[in-house]
Amino acid sequence: MPINVAKKLPARELLKKEKIFVMDEDRARTQDIRPLNILILNLMPEKEKTELQLLRLLGNTPLQVNITFLHTATHVSKNVSKSHLDTFYSTFDDVKDYRYDGLIITGAPIEHFPFQEVTYWEELTEIMEWSKENVTSVMHICWGAQAALYYHYGIDKQELPKKCSGIFEHKVLDPTVEIVRGFDEQFNAPHSRYTEVSLDDIRHDERLELLATSEDAGAFMIMSKDKKHIMLTGHLEYDATTLADEYERDLEKGLDIHMPENYFPDDDITKKPLNTWRSHTHLLFSNWLNYYVYQQTPYEWK
Repeated sequence: MPINVAKKLPARELLKKEKIFVMDEDRARTQDIRPLNILILNLMPEKEKTELQLLRLLGNTPLQVNITFLHTATHVSKNVSKSHLDTFYSTFDDVKDYRYDGLIITGAPIEHFPFQEVTYWEELTEIMEWSKENVTSVMHICWGAQAALYYHYGIDKQELPKKCSGIFEHKVLDPTVEIVRGFDEQFNAPHSRYTEVSLDDIRHDERLELLATSEDAGAFMIMSKDKKHIMLTGHLEYDATTLADEYERDLEKGLDIHMPENYFPDDDITKKPLNTWRSHTHLLFSNWLNYYVYQQTPYEWK
């Protein structure tokens, strides 16, 4: 899928080096097709890394996708320049009068805070409420998934005794559901979080369907019965080295942190980690765009 992004976005050249089909605005306007309009609310601190990870995945199916990046107006990011945000990002006020085919809400390293104490919680809930009528399908990632479960379904997160960090094996519970179509019965996925959601709470909510779990990492993939929301408690979009970068960052902060599990070969931090989840990640995003966005969204929003 060719993705239409701003010409000067730094991730653009990296994507082209990876042979990802990137289209500019001029060529996009000459194609007589209806592109998908995807909004990405990027809450991650290192926004440029997340941009690259998500654009790489959204550029892997046959249709044209227009991407709009969104940042919170009520929180100032410390890890990205103001000029980058001003050039490549919008705020909710800029987009709230439009409708979108898909929305991705990323994770954020703020699990220790109660939801109401997050500086941009009110803004985020306004966006989630707006998405009910103005977005066809929403994908929520890690803390974004926990926020969605709390806001839409009243399921709160729970503190873990230690950080859940590593690569864990997961089991698909119903292979006939479109979002996991083509998945192996077992697959790997990265996790990086200090909180979890209760399996019992999810199973007992008739509005939700549990699609994939891990004996070690708990609930992983949850979908609303109306197929509006897909919630992932882990980070399938992560690169092979992302957990290593986070581990090094935590050590530099002096945190009492353990090595990511099942990650470094032979538990040797000098050995390069292998990406053992890439194929399922691409399949997940392809299934989402096809079955939950493209095939569900109206050709013209009224």
